Amino acid sequence: MPESSHLSSSPTPSLRVLSLFSGAGGMDLGLEQAGFELIAGFELDAKARETLRLNRPDWPIWNDGDVIAAAQTLHPSYFGLVPGELELIAGGPPCQPFSAAGQWAAGGRQGMNDERAGTVHALLDLFERFQPKMVLLENVQGFLSGVNSALPAIERRVTEVNETYGLNYSLRWRVVNAADYGVPQNRKRAIIIIHAGDTKWEWPNFTHENEPITAWDALHDLEEDTSNIPILQGKWSSLLASIPEGHNYQWLTSEGGGEEIFGYRTRYWNFLLKLAKDRPSWTLPASPGPSAGPFHWDNRPLSIRERMRLQSFPDDWRLAGGFRDQVKLVGNATPPLLAEHFGRRVAASLRGELHGGSSAELSLLRAPASVRPKPGTTMPIPDEYRIMIGPRAPHAGTGKGPAPRVREVSSLTASEETTV
Repeated sequence: MPESSHLSSSPTPSLRVLSLFSGAGGMDLGLEQAGFELIAGFELDAKARETLRLNRPDWPIWNDGDVIAAAQTLHPSYFGLVPGELELIAGGPPCQPFSAAGQWAAGGRQGMNDERAGTVHALLDLFERFQPKMVLLENVQGFLSGVNSALPAIERRVTEVNETYGLNYSLRWRVVNAADYGVPQNRKRAIIIIHAGDTKWEWPNFTHENEPITAWDALHDLEEDTSNIPILQGKWSSLLASIPEGHNYQWLTSEGGGEEIFGYRTRYWNFLLKLAKDRPSWTLPASPGPSAGPFHWDNRPLSIRERMRLQSFPDDWRLAGGFRDQVKLVGNATPPLLAEHFGRRVAASLRGELHGGSSAELSLLRAPASVRPKPGTTMPIPDEYRIMIGPRAPHAGTGKGPAPRVREVSSLTASEETTV
């Protein structure tokens, strides 16, 4: 069980990694546990850089962390290397241009047309200059799918590098669910592997596909200071107790088991979404609104420490900044356990070993609880919402927009409307 961030790692690391977009350190921590030594970490966000220094003061974190600027000048010789010597470049470029949450924003998902996607081109510039033995990238599903996918640009660049330098890199990609690897969270992530021709690649086997680590497994023994528990806010907060564990607002639609207050599929998925004790958490968002879950089964927001456990961080990993900063840092992080899985597989490939790996060697894996209690009681709809009960129009259908904007009749003030 990962009680400490000072976990076992290779006593004499010989595998070097250049970390780009390091964030709160999820990828780097997992790779450390797989035996990699960080030669430099790049992260633009000041709170994330502070977080890295809080936990690993010996990690060489670049001053301003600007990957785009580094792509103009950084050369392997800075680290005493020549092109082709570095074992690994790893990272997760900013996901906003590719995130499904972007469909709710005014500009929608822009993919490689988004100005923030310049970070992907910068990463590829560094790939070309360093020519590492392997590249490991992690991102949201949209990074690999849809008309705005980054995949065609990456494929073109890999082909250009091969043709220009006479190399033979191969590109592999897959969308995986972190829960299949023991992370107590259903979090689908795009994984891209670029490997040199003399390095073989084999995807790591699932270790928890049929027996996932649940939210209860992750949280049941956490001793939390009550002063760290955030309180419910927003117009809809008192409805949460009327929704069973493992359900969202759709319980209160024509397709749910409760009384009808909302139109079916007219809200975003994590609206009033609650954890279930017998399942992994749903994906933790980085910038949730007051009604965005997942919420705790005790009808309250999750604490920062609870969010970190659901992301598989060890208990003594600290985050810089205030509550909103920390929610963002956790929500944007690569689950360290997922990174450890893939780091061990990358390390094996670099050593010429081919095996699926096992959960026995994973230092960040949390053990399941011995007992799991039954779901709690669902409460009646509070009086202040009962005026809203009645038939509601469902979503207009596929391709008709994220949601119809039909204002519900309400006795509550318009100033309390939740912003999607």
